[in-house]
Amino acid sequence: MEYEDRYLQAQKPKYDCLLFDLDDTLYPLSCGLAAACGQNIKDYMVEHLGIEKSKITELGNLLYKNYGTTMAGLRAIGYDFDYDEYHSYVHGRLPYENLKPDPVLRNLLQSLPIRKVIFTNADKVHALRVLAKLGLEDCFEGIICFETLNPTHKNTISDDEDDIEFVGSAVTAAAKTTSNRTEIFDIIDHFSRPNPGAELPKTPIVCKPSVTAIERALEIANINPQRTLFFEDSVRNIQAGKRVDLHTVLVGTSQREKGADYALESIHNLRQAVPEIWEAEIKTEGYPGKLARETPVTA
Repeated sequence: MEYEDRYLQAQKPKYDCLLFDLDDTLYPLSCGLAAACGQNIKDYMVEHLGIEKSKITELGNLLYKNYGTTMAGLRAIGYDFDYDEYHSYVHGRLPYENLKPDPVLRNLLQSLPIRKVIFTNADKVHALRVLAKLGLEDCFEGIICFETLNPTHKNTISDDEDDIEFVGSAVTAAAKTTSNRTEIFDIIDHFSRPNPGAELPKTPIVCKPSVTAIERALEIANINPQRTLFFEDSVRNIQAGKRVDLHTVLVGTSQREKGADYALESIHNLRQAVPEIWEAEIKTEGYPGKLARETPVTA
């Protein structure tokens, strides 16, 4: 029995889960969805939020840099909007026709009889559509997405950037409501000052690269970070993943940045760049593929 235990331990693979970002990770940046998404966000800011067109680029850059996503930043500085409407507008006009079935990636994923999970800041509708276009909808155990970490009924501003329970007031010192009107925090003016300081309004939206968002995702999916490979095209998301003990793979470049254990020019280079995934592989016949779905919250 002791010999069998040692043998099984020796055969145990180094990783038991692969955690994948979606956009610009499972397909290349050259597909053009990222550029189209960026333009759609700018259009939404002008058409739906009434933001001056001349301020869009600078404002968007500041929000993305300081809050992880433009959407999270817009909510932080005082703009109120329907999340589903935002996602429908931003993703509804994307050139999904640019995405084609990827049998090479499909075969790679299906050759690995270990857990595979999607973790994206995007909404569920977008995630499912991308996976369907790529022909990968049955290659993943589940999807952790915007709705997973941001239940729609929780819409208050957190007093703590990493407080995913959203306890606290919907009114902050930086975004006060007067006569049913919310004053917008001028983040452009804030950073134009000689010494702007670090005090910014908090966002109710939980998303990467927040460490708390990553920790909650791991908790929801019951993932052990020390036995998980995290695939991302974003350096700052990779670095956040490293802070919670994930093994990290930067996708889209062969240059390994700080925080990345591996670097892949393309996700297709997976076998060559990370051979450890296949080492000591335990063959499992009839490994059940599961339809991609949002991973349910466990009690």
